Amino acid sequence: MRDVLGIQQANRHTADRIATTLLAADIRFGRTPDGRWTVAAQTPEASPALESCTFAVVDVETTGVRAFRGDRIMEIAVVRLDGTVAFHSLINPGIPIPEFVAGLTGIDARMIRNAPPFEAIVDSLLAALEGCVFVAHNARFDWAFVSTEIERARGLLLQGPRVCTVRLARKLLPDLQRRNLDTVSYHFGIEIEGRHRAAPDAIAAAKCLGKLLRMARHNGAVTLADLP
Repeated sequence: MRDVLGIQQANRHTADRIATTLLAADIRFGRTPDGRWTVAAQTPEASPALESCTFAVVDVETTGVRAFRGDRIMEIAVVRLDGTVAFHSLINPGIPIPEFVAGLTGIDARMIRNAPPFEAIVDSLLAALEGCVFVAHNARFDWAFVSTEIERARGLLLQGPRVCTVRLARKLLPDLQRRNLDTVSYHFGIEIEGRHRAAPDAIAAAKCLGKLLRMARHNGAVTLADLP
């Protein structure tokens, strides 16, 4: 609203209402899952077959839970479905690490003192994510942090298909009382060696994804859109 219409003082709520009024009925525009406007695809694409998908299982360790309010990534890992680590790095978040977070993850100021900032690793991260389905255990959380950091570092809007293993577990394992990574991993007999660190958690999530995809295929899923 500021850049296109010259409305300098519009707050986010007012700007969003104006944008919705102008764009919502126009099929040339759409909204991303995090609420931002984008040009719609010219032609709908068929959902890819599961067998043709490359899955990038992502886990981030962060200074807090508020991606859009200043918390930052301090470790990230990208793992393939076979458990191969495609990318991993500690990251200097540029802000203090709360004591609780340091105690939970074992990542403290000393560990990240010489770690690169996010902008130094973003190109390697984007290369690891390119052409992949973004997967995470609670994908909304990891996607929010990764997309926010990429936009801050490169001014790019992260887009592409996403799969959430929490959501898959909720649909495919209805008898589980909880669907956190510990519970789902235990259900499948998967050990997590180094909980609350990005690489071990992403490896465990990738193993869980493999089990869940086999269950989904057994239930008739053929394409990415068929996943629950």
